Amino acid sequence: MQDDDFSLFSAEVRGVKPIKHDRAEVGKPKVDRKKLASLRQAATIRSDQPLVIDGLSDQFVIDVAAEDELMWRRDGVQESQVRKLKLGQIAFEGSLDLHGMSVEKARETLWAFFDEATRLEVRCVRVTHGKAARIDGKRPMIKSHVNTWLRQHPQVLGFASCQARHGGTGAVYVMLKRTMLEGRDE
Repeated sequence: MQDDDFSLFSAEVRGVKPIKHDRAEVGKPKVDRKKLASLRQAATIRSDQPLVIDGLSDQFVIDVAAEDELMWRRDGVQESQVRKLKLGQIAFEGSLDLHGMSVEKARETLWAFFDEATRLEVRCVRVTHGKAARIDGKRPMIKSHVNTWLRQHPQVLGFASCQARHGGTGAVYVMLKRTMLEGRDE
């Protein structure tokens, strides 16, 4: 019986050549540990420059009228939270006024403001965009752009037009994501 097994094995391995080295070829190049360490170090260095968010579209701006009320929430955000926001029941911790700015200046200022609010772990802010009709009779430009930008910004969970005492349809309360700093009690 054993001779039979041996002859079967010999028949199966006929033509196979023994390996001349004891290392497996994994096909990956050797990792440059110094380069990897420098890349990791560069990734941990914090920059004081505000975060510039690419991919925000100005190509399609949602046109809104001066008296239109704005309200929006990201998927997953409870409708009750946006209702509280609209009623002014979530206190805003910062405020920004974009009156009289060009669209590009308003955009830069808004992103810098959100960068600072994120760094400080702020939950809610007020953005005053105004609602003045333009000279050419078209709808408010800054209000329309803010309405569009806020929907695209990754830190924005939702927004709603303010109560009259805080600017009415000329301003929005904006609810922001927080990363919850270590040791902070909530």
